[in-house]
Amino acid sequence: MPVIVLEAKDFTSPLFLVRTCEVLSSCTTFSLVASLESSEFNTSQSHTFRIFCMFTWCFFFTITLLIHILSIIQFHSLIPISWKNLTMTVAALGALMCLSASVVFPWIVIDHQRVSPRFVAAAVVSCLTVLAYTSESYLLRTQAHEQRGYMGSIPGLLKILQLWGGCQMIPLIVEEAPGLHNEYSWQLWISCTSYSVCVLMCLVTLVVILGDFAGRCLLPFDRFLAGFSLVGVLLYMVATVICFTKILQLRNNGPNTKQNTELVIMETVVASITLLAYTVDLAFSIKLLCDRSHA
Repeated sequence: MPVIVLEAKDFTSPLFLVRTCEVLSSCTTFSLVASLESSEFNTSQSHTFRIFCMFTWCFFFTITLLIHILSIIQFHSLIPISWKNLTMTVAALGALMCLSASVVFPWIVIDHQRVSPRFVAAAVVSCLTVLAYTSESYLLRTQAHEQRGYMGSIPGLLKILQLWGGCQMIPLIVEEAPGLHNEYSWQLWISCTSYSVCVLMCLVTLVVILGDFAGRCLLPFDRFLAGFSLVGVLLYMVATVICFTKILQLRNNGPNTKQNTELVIMETVVASITLLAYTVDLAFSIKLLCDRSHA
């Protein structure tokens, strides 16, 4: 089969230019960060957040580059994946994940006493990466409903937000674990279980949507999503209560506590946002089920 390349006018389209900016800015960001001296990083924190930021920039650079190349040679029609849902997922999740990296990197990773021009440049270019992914999300969102797919709808974007929340918990839990007292270890296990189950549910949902497997599910897909949303609400309610309990424990333990107050507050904020996303998603799922039952 001959390879079809985009026409000349397609190379000046907004979507092509935005994806080019995503590739260039993400590549520039992790290249600048990789060139920083080890003494410029915050030694009071472990390398968890540094790895998280580098992984985020490298991962989305790689997957965006692949999408960009496949779009240019028009090879995506041969891939057994819902292309419109894939591009929307990468754009929206890339915007959220790069936003997290853009906040965590200058706040926690870098030593504020030794700020270099390369650090400032990396932080600025990372923000440009967020802007590029947000622009692509907007461009895809403004397309016709048939072109943007399920992930471009409000329930689809909520599921991307849920996946983002679960991904943020990984470095937070890793950083918090060494500072927990043994008497509070049960909190860690319950939180880890809740976050892991929710991330797994998000990944299963994503695979079903991207692979167009909705018609092959044992249960109707709308009930399938409603069940996942209900489980997510319950698990994140438990996790959020534990987060607020940790804040009270920090106040009671005083200044000698080993837990990092900033990390606990970050976990509480992310858990609350993700709980809100699951709650709104559950409301949409229930409304859809009621509409179909009356149809």
